[in-house]
Parts: sequence; structure tokens; C-alpha cells
Amino acid sequence: MEMAWLEDFGALIRVGNFSRAASERCVTQPAFSRRIRALEEWLDVELVDRSTHKMTLTPAGERFSVIAETVLRDIEHGRREVQEIAGTSASTIKMLVTHALALNFFPQWLATLQAMTDSEIPIQLTADNMGASENIMLTGKAHFCLCYFYPGAASVLDGAGFQSISLSPDALVPVSAPGADGQPLHSIEGSAGGTVNLLAYGAGSGMGRIVSAMFETNPMPVSFAPVFTSHTLVLARMARDGKGLAWLPLSIVADDLAKGSLVRAGDAAWDIPVDVRLYRPRSRQSQSAEAFWKLAAN
Repeated sequence: MEMAWLEDFGALIRVGNFSRAASERCVTQPAFSRRIRALEEWLDVELVDRSTHKMTLTPAGERFSVIAETVLRDIEHGRREVQEIAGTSASTIKMLVTHALALNFFPQWLATLQAMTDSEIPIQLTADNMGASENIMLTGKAHFCLCYFYPGAASVLDGAGFQSISLSPDALVPVSAPGADGQPLHSIEGSAGGTVNLLAYGAGSGMGRIVSAMFETNPMPVSFAPVFTSHTLVLARMARDGKGLAWLPLSIVADDLAKGSLVRAGDAAWDIPVDVRLYRPRSRQSQSAEAFWKLAAN
């Protein structure tokens, strides 16, 4: 069995398509398909149900997907740990942070942790959307992921291979720029039966998943027309410019609400309570990563 076969299978799980997975792995599709077949022959089971048009895993494939992801993560973590022990790698904490938290929550939180220890905490920060962060965590390329959690929009990081701690409560609140009368230009409750311009989150965004989950469980009194798509900080700017309504973290827009540059576009019933959470693999990580986890959990 070759490690590349597991990496191929992991890519197939992530993208859900043979052609895109082959492109991600920089091989032709026929070569990629042969490597998946080789893995199946080594296991003596079929991992992929080839009787359907859409890529679907067999029950054995579903189970082995968990095993493969765990093996790949453990090998990557083990590689970094022995490098750290041997002194060939710096004890750097590889941290993934979603865009909404990178410039607002993370610096203050890290400063708080830093004040609890005498030594400097070396951090390699990558800010990305939730989908990309999940993929990096699944392949073991990072120690931790800092992101929002909402029960109705569970992440793959809420699965058995990971654990998390809650760091701080927050809420996504519907906001809009005010009109001359101080009322929201774009309102949920003031435009019953109408259409409201929505400033939406992009594909792969964890915030987008959360807002979509709320839409699915709460009948809306208005229809929304997405007029602009981006990540949190850009949407906040567009909301201030009066371009539409956006669900934004209260921790980011609290000052705007206090100054009046943004106003609530719906009452508190439309707020979405969320948690800031720190995720890690359940398996043991490097000495520096374990020390950081212990510090963050205090």
C-alpha cells in the first residue's frame, strides 16, 4: 500500500469528483482512477459505488474515509513532532483562523494567552474561509482552527476525529445603514412581502452556512436578493455604504451600532447565537501544540 493512495482517496472525499480530485493531485484522471482501484484491491473491498452518476462511497468506503483521514493526520503530526524533538523544526503553532475572527478576536485572545506565559508563543497564522480551513485540518497541515460554531450548521470538525473548546459567545445580527429618518434602509420587518438586498457570504464560508441554516428553520417575512458576495469585513463596509442587509458578528459591528453608522435591520428574534471555538485533532500533537492547548483551555 502506498501513502499516495490514501492521499488520493482523501482528495476524492474532499472534492467529491474524480476529475477535480485528479487535478488537485496533479495526475491525469485515468492514472488517478487506477490508483483508487489499486487501493481498493489492496483492501479487497470497493470504496466507491460506480453504479451511480454522482460519486458515492460504499458503506466500506464511508468507514475507511474516517480511517484514512485519521492516518494521514497522525502521520503529519508525527512528522512534525519528531522534527521538533530532533531540533530540525521550529516549535511553531500552525493556526487557522476564519476571516471574521482574524483581525478582531484573534489578536486580543492571543495577547491574553501570551500574558499567561513567560515565553513567546510562535504562531504561523493562516486566515481563510471555513471550507478551506476544514480541508487543511483534515489533512493534518495545521494544529488548530479558530472559527464560529452554530448547532444548526455543524462542521466536519465536529466529528469524532476532533475536539473543541468554547472561548467566547457572539451573535450574528442583521444590520443595515440608516436612512435620513434613522430607520434601516434595508429591513426584515419593515418590508413585509417585498424584496430586500442581501449582502451574502461566499462559497465555502462558515458564516454563510450559519445564515443559510437559520433561513431553513425560520420562515422569512421578505424575499432576499443577493446583490454582493464576499467575506465579513467587506460585507460590513458594504452595509455601512447602504448597499444592503447583512448578518454580521455583534463583536465586529458593536461600535457601528453605538455610533449609528449601522442600525439593526430586525429585532433580536433574528439574531443568530454563535460560539467562538478552538478545534484540534483528538490525536496527540507536538509538544508545543499540546502546551498551547493546555494554555488555551485554562
